[in-house]
Amino acid sequence: MPKLPERKVGIVACSGEELPEGTVTRLAALKVLHELRRGRTVTICLPLFLAGGEGDRAFARFHPTITVDGCDLRCAARGTEMYSGKPAASVVVSELLAQAGLPLPEGRRRLNEAGQRAVDLTANRLAQLVDEVLEAKGAAGEPAADQAPASTDAIAVGTCSCGSAIPATRVTIEGRSVELLALPPIFRQFRDAGGSIDDSGWVNKLMEIVKIYNVVPPEAEGSYREAIVREYETFCAREAVL
Repeated sequence: MPKLPERKVGIVACSGEELPEGTVTRLAALKVLHELRRGRTVTICLPLFLAGGEGDRAFARFHPTITVDGCDLRCAARGTEMYSGKPAASVVVSELLAQAGLPLPEGRRRLNEAGQRAVDLTANRLAQLVDEVLEAKGAAGEPAADQAPASTDAIAVGTCSCGSAIPATRVTIEGRSVELLALPPIFRQFRDAGGSIDDSGWVNKLMEIVKIYNVVPPEAEGSYREAIVREYETFCAREAVL
């Protein structure tokens, strides 16, 4: 199975607009992303994630995530676990404030002073958890900003501006453009293992790995197989001249 980089932590904030605590989760996540742990975190758009955003779900399957919820409904934590796996850590703002003996925030569009303190407290806790998660993964202190793309045919999945997507490739299958995730690292591993597209057994193994990361409709598997073989040939030709 190809190794995808695990040098960033995805933060999934509930961002619930019906409670001030939801606003706290969004602002705290942004503070971690842009200030406290810049280059080591990304944010994952929860509404898009729940609606089926493949790029965000794929990221959450292969990278550690931390969820931050405003209340004990834990929408972000439940959604992440349902669609991608159990988060590495979870934070609930209302519980965090109770433990610190701080008042609940007020104001949904514009937080009061208590709300601003809640943002700082939550952001600091998230930053601490990011460090713990990365250290557990053996990546503490490693900057992610200098990480090069897997190959020149990789593109960012067009999901949301949070920047949480993993590499993907647009492939034409049955006359339509389809985004397939993680093809460059899959191809690289296949090539390094001596895989040959002239061997049907090897191609079967290649397709098994592709289907781990992507949905391949059974009725269109033949077309997907032809496209994958074609893309692999293109990949090998491109790599040969780099």
